[in-house]
Amino acid sequence: MPNDFFQFQQFRIEQAYCAQKVSTDACLLGAATDLTGASRVLDIGTGTGLLALMAAQRASTALIEAVEVDPAAAAQAAANVAASPWADRIAVHALSLAAYAATRPAPFSHLICNPPFFRHSLAPPDAARALARHTGASSLTFAEICNFATAHLAPAGTLTVLLPPPEMQHFAQAALASGLGAQARLAVRHRPGGRITRSIWQFGREKPASPLDSTLVIQEADGQYSAAFRALLAGFYLAL
Repeated sequence: MPNDFFQFQQFRIEQAYCAQKVSTDACLLGAATDLTGASRVLDIGTGTGLLALMAAQRASTALIEAVEVDPAAAAQAAANVAASPWADRIAVHALSLAAYAATRPAPFSHLICNPPFFRHSLAPPDAARALARHTGASSLTFAEICNFATAHLAPAGTLTVLLPPPEMQHFAQAALASGLGAQARLAVRHRPGGRITRSIWQFGREKPASPLDSTLVIQEADGQYSAAFRALLAGFYLAL
């Protein structure tokens, strides 16, 4: 079973009351998201608060908001934030995305989201885990995320999401319907030559004809972390 905590270099994630624990996926998203010029960042579905904390560490002057519909996870995220070096720059809201939108937040320069993505698989019996991982069990749909982004991003703002490749295609369709296009696409492979297991895409109002494409391999053939993975997570993991 996962540990009840995960220690990073500059902060600690307590996760006993969160359905979704710290994962390599989330760490990759938090480290790979382009936060150039970040001023106001929103972590949609923050869970443990990990992405909000990573954004605060990387963007030293940005104000960070985080929303989480599950009350237990939101409370844990707030506690993790309070114990971090950036408590004065991060606010956690125990709200659905729709309820948060109703508060009319100021425009964001960046949105980050690791959305539910198991659209057709059998949902797990645990209700909280189902809410976090399955779009059928959650009100946080792809269309809702994209519509929120269109309404609440600054003109040059970006939305960055992580999904498996098939689900990313569905998300890209929802984004396009909301007026957003793919600007950068990162393909993640576990080993050299392996299949693409995760996609990290950046969306925005500007729709380039040819998005910037790149690939990240997590481990080399010998099982050791790749140089690119080490460089990406160097400021976060205790040991690589």
